[in-house]
Amino acid sequence: MKTQTKIIQDNLTPKDAHTNLVEGNKRFVHNLKAQRNLQEQVIETSKGQYPFAVILSCIDSRVPAELVFDQGIGDIFSVRVAGNIVNEDILGSIEYGCKVAGSKIVVVMGHTKCGAVTAACNNVELGNITLLLNKIKPAVTLIEALKDEMDEEAIEEVAVNNVKISIDRIREESPILADLEHEGTIRIVGAIYNVSTGKVDFIK
Repeated sequence: MKTQTKIIQDNLTPKDAHTNLVEGNKRFVHNLKAQRNLQEQVIETSKGQYPFAVILSCIDSRVPAELVFDQGIGDIFSVRVAGNIVNEDILGSIEYGCKVAGSKIVVVMGHTKCGAVTAACNNVELGNITLLLNKIKPAVTLIEALKDEMDEEAIEEVAVNNVKISIDRIREESPILADLEHEGTIRIVGAIYNVSTGKVDFIK
């Protein structure tokens, strides 16, 4: 597998970038890793980086974006925060990845059995965790209005809606990213990673 170069990045469309991630996850699920010389990639990327994707995902130790999508050094920007929430620092990081560094797709990836989502559903309050969980609360409120009880199925629905709300916030709070998407320069998509199977399902 070749190291990402500017020529490769420039010739990729957002659709190509999406396909790369889908195919990478298929390899991961089937335990078929692409052949890479990681040490060679370290040397080659020391001259510059040209990632094709920005992945906003949770800090959960079971969801390492590079492994889940079978990517190498220099292939993706990985932005991680509990509950894959959005704030101005994260928006700035994604803007850098796309507007400055040329990435072609933004993926907001939640996951099943998310501790942050579960904590938000259970109204956990603890230090700065409270402020973080407040950003997940809109998704909780949405599902609570539709469900009689917040069982496991309902919590998983919160995780999906939390991804969608994060995407809405990216579009609403970052004119830079919204314009890039409108121009067709990037795609912004959602995804859910299943911690039991390793499979990523993209959300339309």
